[in-house]
Amino acid sequence: MANVTFIGLGVMGYPMAGHLAAAGHTVKVWNRTADKAQQWAGEHTGSACQSISDAVRDADFVMTCVGADKDLIEVFEGDAGIIANAPEGAILIDHTTASAGIAERLAESASARKQAFIDAPVSGGQQGAQNGALTIMCGGPAQAFEKASPVMEHYARALNLMGPAGSGQKTKMVNQIAIAGLVQGLSEALHFAEQADLDVRKVVDVISKGAAQSWQMENRSGTMIDGEFDHGFAVDWMRKDLGICLEEARKVNASLPVTALVDQFYADVQSMGGRRWDTSSLIQRLRKFR
Repeated sequence: MANVTFIGLGVMGYPMAGHLAAAGHTVKVWNRTADKAQQWAGEHTGSACQSISDAVRDADFVMTCVGADKDLIEVFEGDAGIIANAPEGAILIDHTTASAGIAERLAESASARKQAFIDAPVSGGQQGAQNGALTIMCGGPAQAFEKASPVMEHYARALNLMGPAGSGQKTKMVNQIAIAGLVQGLSEALHFAEQADLDVRKVVDVISKGAAQSWQMENRSGTMIDGEFDHGFAVDWMRKDLGICLEEARKVNASLPVTALVDQFYADVQSMGGRRWDTSSLIQRLRKFR
């Protein structure tokens, strides 16, 4: 058992921290909105802290799951941040989906303080976090990963070290690029079936037995048909992630024409009032503009 701090209690971090407490670790939490931390402490065995410095002072592991690069800078850097206040030897694990550049920057800063940093973005959404079944792709030192793996396994279905700092974030970009194209393809397929007056559910049942099958088809086709879009990762967050992908693509000279197009389709969904709809809501754009 270890002293673990979890910073960032959103829809992902809240249940992830809960799994750590349920496993018997000594867990401290901090959240920008203090009431959320107090709520978590009331539901789990653990304590809510008033400041980051108090939360990380004795930590063996510090997990973070916040919004974006700017939030990571806020919680990690400066005199009141994680790096300045966590002890030597602490392993800092960031589950935020962010840029590879910020991961490399924080890894360098942590190393100067004799700490280890692992960028460890996750895939699996809110449901995966609640069920302890996330896919975690990591970048960082192998020795630190070996020490941290038994802790992360409490909320992981799959856990892999992809390379040095930044590799986890780059792998998450690959994941988001693949999802963007899949969801658009599924949206067009279902929309075509609707317009062709086919029994859409029957169509899905047939084609899901062959090469067209995917996680998105299995888990989202039914809600897409019903026009229900409150089952997962929000459009606003997907656009944030695709922006990171497109920026990194420019740096590494990769061509992402479909990703760029789908990013603009999500902008249309936002303009339709779908900022908080889940990513499968791309089909609504087709229904509106047909």
